[in-house]
Amino acid sequence: MSNLALNDALNLFTDTLKKKGKSINTIVAYKGDINQLAIFLAKKQITEVELVTIKEVEEFKKDLTENGYTAKSVSRKLNSIKNFFSFLKDEGKITIDPSGDVKHPKYENDIPKILKPIEYRSLRDACRNDIRASAIVELMLQAGLRIKEIENLKVEDVKENGILIESYESHPSREVPLNNSAKVALKRYLDEVRADNSKNKNVFITKTGRVLLARNIRSLLNRYFNKADIKGIKVNDLRNTFIVFQLKAGVPLDVVSQVVGHKRISTTEKYLELIDSKEESRGIKLKEL
Repeated sequence: MSNLALNDALNLFTDTLKKKGKSINTIVAYKGDINQLAIFLAKKQITEVELVTIKEVEEFKKDLTENGYTAKSVSRKLNSIKNFFSFLKDEGKITIDPSGDVKHPKYENDIPKILKPIEYRSLRDACRNDIRASAIVELMLQAGLRIKEIENLKVEDVKENGILIESYESHPSREVPLNNSAKVALKRYLDEVRADNSKNKNVFITKTGRVLLARNIRSLLNRYFNKADIKGIKVNDLRNTFIVFQLKAGVPLDVVSQVVGHKRISTTEKYLELIDSKEESRGIKLKEL
């Protein structure tokens, strides 16, 4: 078996991730974690994948902890390393996976945060004069959209009673129903603000007609969080709020999972921890907040 340098192995791994349609952020995260391991191994004069043993991986894990990384961060980095070596073994580049028997450190998963009714009402009030921001808030709060899906949304994907979320990165396409609040807010934005900017296909654009990027959306909403005096809440918590309120209203777990685009129903199940009492419901109509 030929000796494969760690750097070359990493390039092979990331090229495969790109071909599989993994997001740029995912690839960058993998690359950063594995590069960190490579730097650690280089200090031990280890630069080839076949020379890495469980001893070095365990030592790297210990080194991370001693340098102040949380158990959750160590576990995430270890997950990247395990995927890397598992890939190399499947490709026949190594005979033994040195990370296979390394255990993840134990830690408690963070429970998703949700907005209280008084908080999301304050948020709506804070951005009531900003038609664009109001539409974005309603789509996240009333339809559970991701911030990237807000960025990617096209005018042609807005239908009478819902929207089509096109496939992107590793997420498949799906249809998302819109309740009255979301429909009204989106229609108002399209009619009163967006109408004169027909050249750009994206729904949400800047004053100069360019696509409103995810970082711009995050900055915009954070500004209104501050204006509404809402503490300890992130943009994605609007989506979390949608998920929890649907489950509380008795919407079936699999329906909620499909609407918000979770790949695994187990991802949706973790939100059940935030439900004190589940209301009885035979229907699958989404709850309006």
